[in-house]
Amino acid sequence: MGHAGCRAVKIENRTFDELEPGDSEMLRRLCTQDDLLAFANISGNHNPMHIYSADGDGDGQPEAVAPGMFVGSLVSAVLGNLLPGAGTLYRAQSLVFHNRAHAGDELESRVTVTEKNERDFTVTLAAEVTRVADGALILSGVAEVEAPRRKISYSSHDLPGLIVQRHRHFEKLQKLAAPLPPLVTAVICPEEENSLGGALLGRQHTLIEPVLVGDPDKIAAAAKALDQDLAGIEIIEETNHEAAARRAVALVQEGRAGALMKGHLHTDVLLRATLDKQSGLRAGRRFTHVFVMDVPGLAHPLLVTDAAINIAPDLRTKMDIVQNAIDLAKSIGIEVPKVGVLSAVETVSPDIPSSVDAALLSKMAERGQISGGLVDGPLAMDNAIDLAAARTKGIKSPVAGLAEVLVVPGIDAGNMLAKQLTYISHAEAAGLVLGAKVPIILNSRSDDDEARLASCAVAALHFSRQQAGG
Repeated sequence: MGHAGCRAVKIENRTFDELEPGDSEMLRRLCTQDDLLAFANISGNHNPMHIYSADGDGDGQPEAVAPGMFVGSLVSAVLGNLLPGAGTLYRAQSLVFHNRAHAGDELESRVTVTEKNERDFTVTLAAEVTRVADGALILSGVAEVEAPRRKISYSSHDLPGLIVQRHRHFEKLQKLAAPLPPLVTAVICPEEENSLGGALLGRQHTLIEPVLVGDPDKIAAAAKALDQDLAGIEIIEETNHEAAARRAVALVQEGRAGALMKGHLHTDVLLRATLDKQSGLRAGRRFTHVFVMDVPGLAHPLLVTDAAINIAPDLRTKMDIVQNAIDLAKSIGIEVPKVGVLSAVETVSPDIPSSVDAALLSKMAERGQISGGLVDGPLAMDNAIDLAAARTKGIKSPVAGLAEVLVVPGIDAGNMLAKQLTYISHAEAAGLVLGAKVPIILNSRSDDDEARLASCAVAALHFSRQQAGG
């Protein structure tokens, strides 16, 4: 991707007349997993030998071998950028492969002029690519190019950004949760394909062990539609949604379940049962919702809260929103979460209540009323997540430009932000309700498999940390 604010560098090509045998140039490039995915999509070569997570030869291990033509393209990068540079066109290229490069290797590509042909202004160059770590020769070859005749000088500029739509953060969360015992989860009314499918998928990946609470006939019909076998899964009959929610809550109270999962029932029915003062799952804080989002191109998971439960939270509720989000962020491996409290501006304005609340929350964190993370606000969206924007505004803060948790002013802003990230930025979103005795998984009917698995993984990680007293 391009980097705003980088200083342009003057680049000149070398014309045919300027070139001499022995002239040499090189470039270095770190071969990444995303490079291999991008090359697979652009070339149409989907050989699993080149996909970072796939086992292409049946040995049980992913190979992540860099495609030969990807390595070869590193030669063309030197030809087109440096020697001869702008205006160069290929005539011919031969390549011999001596070793294999893999994702994670830093590669050095070098070309050296060996011959000039005055008749047609072509130049022959020796080419080689080596692995920097051990000097191993990956490929050698010969390139014949039409060299530029005219001198061209230009300032370097960034190409349009390319973001690989790969959800690495959710993959990491699943790996973190994999060693944990399956979290026994009471699934409330999984009476249609999406809700039952999410629970069964979590079970297949050993993230949860579902206990299905609902109408057995409807659950069986959903399983048949999915072509899934329910053998070995406990099913508790409750044909009424309110009764099913209360029964699931009772399973938690009895110690038989460590989480709840919303099935095919209204969210308010589920929450009514969990918030009941006598039999519910209150634990001293307000119930708040957190989206854990995997945004392509972002170097860390992004937590957005509250976008689903608290409509217009007051300051006391926002304290719980922030604290719950910090606790969840720590559960998924963020040691000291950086929390940006959003407003329309980054300065405190008495006319904008959200900016005043943000400043108070920031001060509360300084005084220890909110603990475990760094909290700063008010911050506008740009200077909360973009370091260059924060510097442009002159904001000096350990959070500005680096926020891992975004606290929104209200449900309207939160819902719009989460859906914009999902539908425009192609993010995946795991949803969890916090503040209860156990995590509550809220899946949307539009969630795909990756989001459902991530929700189960996040719940398992948070429950494990709760049990450990974290």
